[in-house]
Amino acid sequence: MKFKFFLLLALCFGFQADRTFAQEKAPENWFNLDPATSTVNGVSTDKTYKSLLKGKNSQPVIVAVLDSGVDYEHEDLKNIMWVNPGEIAGNGIDDDKNGYVDDVHGWNFIGGKDGTNVDHDTYEITRLYAKYSKEFKDVKEEDLSKKQKKRYQKYLEIKTAYEEKKKSIEKEAPMVMMLQGGIDKLTKHFNKKDFSLEDLNTLDTKDQDVQQAATMLKAILAQGLSVKDLTGYLNYISSSLDYGYNPDFNPRSIVGDNYEDSSERYYGNNDVRGPDAEHGTHVAGIIAASRGNDMGMDGVADNVRIMSVRTVPNGDERDKDVANAIIYAVDNGAKIINMSFGKAYGTDKRAVDKAVKYAKKKDVLLIHSSGNDGIDRDETKSFPHDTYEKRCWFCPKQAKNWLEVGASSWKGGENLAAEFSNYGQENVDVFAPGVDIYSTVPDGKYKDNSGTSMASPVVSGIAAILRSYYPKLSAKQVKEAIMKSCEPMSEEVIVPGSKNDKKPFKELSVAGGVVNLYKAVQIASQMKGKKKVKKPNIVMP
Repeated sequence: MKFKFFLLLALCFGFQADRTFAQEKAPENWFNLDPATSTVNGVSTDKTYKSLLKGKNSQPVIVAVLDSGVDYEHEDLKNIMWVNPGEIAGNGIDDDKNGYVDDVHGWNFIGGKDGTNVDHDTYEITRLYAKYSKEFKDVKEEDLSKKQKKRYQKYLEIKTAYEEKKKSIEKEAPMVMMLQGGIDKLTKHFNKKDFSLEDLNTLDTKDQDVQQAATMLKAILAQGLSVKDLTGYLNYISSSLDYGYNPDFNPRSIVGDNYEDSSERYYGNNDVRGPDAEHGTHVAGIIAASRGNDMGMDGVADNVRIMSVRTVPNGDERDKDVANAIIYAVDNGAKIINMSFGKAYGTDKRAVDKAVKYAKKKDVLLIHSSGNDGIDRDETKSFPHDTYEKRCWFCPKQAKNWLEVGASSWKGGENLAAEFSNYGQENVDVFAPGVDIYSTVPDGKYKDNSGTSMASPVVSGIAAILRSYYPKLSAKQVKEAIMKSCEPMSEEVIVPGSKNDKKPFKELSVAGGVVNLYKAVQIASQMKGKKKVKKPNIVMP
């Protein structure tokens, strides 16, 4: 969304933009449609159920959603939430003795024992800057030892990167204030928050301030953005300044753990919804919102239990929490873990790597979004990623139980790759639908969201179906079936993040195409399972 928004701002304030965006609307339920019978590259969900899976038996599969939280009472999710069979809800006792009290639907690693929660947090670059500043802010390089000088150079690198990022956000602050002022005036005039382009076009007022605000906002809304989208971005800018890039802000005291001890596991609380569950609820709906109930939308998978593991604040997630969330999910029966998050820096990759290896040992598949920066992941790393940091000479270089997912668009043609999606012929495995995905959000509502965060749960849903209908397949085999379901596409597309550079779509990922459930099921049905099937201990909500 950021990349699109920058172009729209350029249009509104007189700069030259290279592409504009028509007011088009995605076909309803497009990510589940079949590309052979529609104009979009969906994943053939409905077709697969009506043909290949019709009448076949399946078993429930637990999918852990490591995210901001999930509204487990949503009408389309409440019947598919994981319920811990060993826990008695609300009695304040760790009935199953797993170290987590009343973890009925999952666990929250960014909450305190008193029930309070982390909402906003800093970015990892800010935390690194704050850490190094304490050590080197008033130090002269010539006074340092050779060993200290290496850390000092790292401090200078982090300091430069931090200051550049913060300055770029600060430059937008005046524009943000102007836009926010315009929105406030129009909200007051219309007496509603979500006014439309039609409202602006039919505006009848002699108030010059309101007229000015309407002219400014018209230029933006005419490009397909809504007031809600705009408000969300303005909140992002103000949040970045108040919290994300504020080195003096540190909410970790809420959690009450020993943050420096990455081996510490038992902290947090059982509030798996948290203060802002929109992102996680949207992700959960894409994976498995109840199918065929005539409500809202249908998720990809039909026999899933969603385990919510709250890990991601409004800011950057912390590696310690990610590692513990993976371990918790594995220990409590998840066979697929969806991770729709990422950041530019990591501080404890060894802890995350250890958790990933544990998941591999337990045959759990990890599915991760590649990020929304429009960058080549073969050239620029983001965290977490599947390449191990520390390894012996005979150990594998990469996690074989990891799938990295880029986002595709319903627009197709040269716009098949989502303009914001990260890509990489070596480090992004597959692409999946991730633009204008309609799914669940808190309080019984639904909305469209875009991002690789939406593409990852599409793949998690496909993986859940394969593990549900073909339970003998290993995580590695499920990954293989999904990879092979992508038909390499030679058509040239606009490279994400570029002006108008083009290259064949098949060069943007390892598999070279968009995932397809129908083909994945065909491939999985021909595989010989390597596992003994153990019936999962799952209860209904």
